[in-house]
Amino acid sequence: MGAAIDKYVYITLHQTFAQELIVKYSRMERVKSVDEVQHEIVREALKLTVDGPPHLEITSMADIPAGTGLGSSGSFTTALLKALHAHRKNLIHPQELAEQACHIEIDVLGKPVGKQDQYIAAYGGLTCLHFKPDGGVEAWPLKIPTDVLHNLEDNLLLFFTGYSRSAPEILHDQDEKTKSSDGAMLNELHAVKEIAMKSKEALESGDLVRFAELMNTHWEHKRQRSQGISNTQINEWYDLARGSGALGGKLVGAGGGGFLMFYSEDKVPLRRAMRDAGLTEIRFRFDFEGTRLIAQS
Repeated sequence: MGAAIDKYVYITLHQTFAQELIVKYSRMERVKSVDEVQHEIVREALKLTVDGPPHLEITSMADIPAGTGLGSSGSFTTALLKALHAHRKNLIHPQELAEQACHIEIDVLGKPVGKQDQYIAAYGGLTCLHFKPDGGVEAWPLKIPTDVLHNLEDNLLLFFTGYSRSAPEILHDQDEKTKSSDGAMLNELHAVKEIAMKSKEALESGDLVRFAELMNTHWEHKRQRSQGISNTQINEWYDLARGSGALGGKLVGAGGGGFLMFYSEDKVPLRRAMRDAGLTEIRFRFDFEGTRLIAQS
């Protein structure tokens, strides 16, 4: 199950008349061919979608920094692919868009990540994802009552811990344990699957307190997977939040830093405690459109 929140990755494309490719992100690249592009996702996305010299200027901006657990890499890849397909006047279904993004990050670049970030970025909303043994993914919207959806959105709070981390480094250890059929790791993954099913039932039945309790259960299991997922400081912040009105919570993403998310029906003391501890709250809303075009010339 995934939820898309209102965090934006903006990609703009401009046709250039010069015989070069310009890529602007935290740095700028000016090259003659796709193979010379250093940004690996941009390079592979161009290889997948563009025939011949692209003669493009690609600019990217993001609301949230990379390495903070909010799926920025998956969002960037799907947004870039959507823009490149639109540039070529190609229509692409969210399912195909997500699979192309997964192909680039997992198959081509060999990143030890799952498919959830790419799929939720492509589809948006509160979406159930079924990851099948053959590698396929089924996606459908969560059947949640409107009033429950509004309460969930109002009562979820997101706090930035102030530092980022490398998700692939944290996930590599878990990936190796899973591939080696490590018993403890497999048991943890089965437990998380059961928690996901129970969370789905809680949300669809409108039992948000139960959902919050399951967030705690999930966090306890998540911390067992790898030593890099949490640390003393994160644990202290988590315990502080739980003692200040949070009914449930977890560190989102791979772990090691990024954002703490909590569910609370009494948000004033929680906000005060987190602010006094030095954490910054990031306000958000659910996004139900997924990856989309804002303008096209």
